[in-house]
Amino acid sequence: MAHPKSRISKQRKRKRRTHKKAPVPNIATCANTGEKHLLHRAYRDLDGNMYYRGKLLIKSEEEL
Repeated sequence: MAHPKSRISKQRKRKRRTHKKAPVPNIATCANTGEKHLLHRAYRDLDGNMYYRGKLLIKSEEEL
């Protein structure tokens, strides 16, 4: 049995999809370095050191 090509109009479909948006990412500030970074991710400061949750993970090669 044949079906209509578009049972839901384009306007109705687009109204429903207006609420599907990417959320704004949460940005945190490190208490030790003052760097802004995404939550739950490692980040580098200006010197090139890598931090995670305020703790030094990897020292930069320049200082070694």
